[in-house]
Amino acid sequence: MNRETSPFRTPSTGASPTPKHASLTASTNLRYSLTRKSIYDRHLNRTKTSELSKSAFAFLFGEMVQHAQKKVYGVQDLEKKLNQHGYAVGQRFLELLLWRDGRTAKRETRILGILQFISHSLYRAIFQKAADTLEKVRENEDEYMISDNDPLVNAYVSVPKEMSQLNCGAFIAGIIEAVLDGHCFPAKVTAHTAPSELWPGRTVFLIKFEPDVLEREALRVGG
Repeated sequence: MNRETSPFRTPSTGASPTPKHASLTASTNLRYSLTRKSIYDRHLNRTKTSELSKSAFAFLFGEMVQHAQKKVYGVQDLEKKLNQHGYAVGQRFLELLLWRDGRTAKRETRILGILQFISHSLYRAIFQKAADTLEKVRENEDEYMISDNDPLVNAYVSVPKEMSQLNCGAFIAGIIEAVLDGHCFPAKVTAHTAPSELWPGRTVFLIKFEPDVLEREALRVGG
């Protein structure tokens, strides 16, 4: 799989690289302002309500997909890499949310509680909106579904025919999986395209919990 089949196109500017000595320190490679303060000097709550422009997000996400596309042997491998990238983001974002909540942070101990936290609080913190639905799979006690009618990660994707099964929602699935693991609800999360008449890009995140999660839930209900 080469760059020509990438679902993203990043224009080349042809600009020459910035000299290392310009606005960079040899030891940390961090950009410093005139006040000699880096991004690590900012208070974490300063950007709590800030929003990243969609064009900037599309560019950064596209670059990440192109990087993940290297040395993969198919759509499943690419989605696995996107899931891994999302997992790393989810770990750090959960830590940030818990830090911001401080003393008011609540540790979820029930399956429904953690799923509501993900579909509402977490989703809103990342995408400025709640997930569209949260459902339980009737046939399987260990499976739940969170759906997004129009995932932002798929909004700017033009998928070639040979990659028609690709769903970049695997990145969000990785975030959800990391948050579940962080709350001691180990599960496998996968992204599936489930189009409807009104929402052709609808994506369902299938959550399959480990057996010990259900055993613990049964003990709490019984107790």
